[in-house]
Amino acid sequence: MHIGKVTNQCNICGRNVRKLREQKKMSQDQLAAKLQTEGLGVNQNSISRIETGKRIVADYELRAIAHVLNVPIDVLLSED
Repeated sequence: MHIGKVTNQCNICGRNVRKLREQKKMSQDQLAAKLQTEGLGVNQNSISRIETGKRIVADYELRAIAHVLNVPIDVLLSED
């Protein structure tokens, strides 16, 4: 199966991840550390790539990000 891009972005949640992370006054390193406690193997570079749309986000990663940021998944997927 080939995963293609609809736009030039690999995900639609990146902008919302950045916005929510910044609202919580959390650095990319801090978010990565919290996600690591959820069992994800991510680092600051991974978070940067997610936020800029250069990295695909798996469904289980999306669930963990929503949990750490304390928001429903649909908030991460909104395109407001």
